[in-house]
Amino acid sequence: MLTLTTKLDHAERIDGELVLPYDMREKSRLRARLASGEEVGIFTVRGTVLRNGDLLRGDDGRVVRVTAAREATYRVECGGARKLLRCAFHLGNRHTQAQVGGDAQAAFLRIRRDPVLKEMLEGLGATVTEEEAPFEPESGAYGGGHHHHGDPLAPIPLRQRIHRPSDTQDAQDRQA
Repeated sequence: MLTLTTKLDHAERIDGELVLPYDMREKSRLRARLASGEEVGIFTVRGTVLRNGDLLRGDDGRVVRVTAAREATYRVECGGARKLLRCAFHLGNRHTQAQVGGDAQAAFLRIRRDPVLKEMLEGLGATVTEEEAPFEPESGAYGGGHHHHGDPLAPIPLRQRIHRPSDTQDAQDRQA
């Protein structure tokens, strides 16, 4: 099984595609299948969210592109910025993940389908449309998962432990 552990900024070639819905892209340990059907294991630091277009390098050097799957969502639109801000406030007040899209003239919110939220948003004057679309919610004010590109996304499982020069220095620092 291919193990994906390193996020890249760019790659000369792409060897595979991993299509995942949002709830799978925010897991830190994941077993999935590439579009080709090959099984992969993903090991990321807790809090890491894989985004549409991210590139991951496997233990064998292959590069896989992450693609956000189309999923059941609502597109929320309003007749003005103030109404849309009210909708965003009420969604945030319910800790609902939301994607912000469009531009100043045609801004919208995208959320997962939830009939209760749809009713609330329509009550606030929003137009709520069902869509099958990639879901890329905002990471939030405290969005974690920051890491440097080219670094392993998470500790490599013990059976695959790789010695790094920094490991020795870290151990010496802890003993001092």
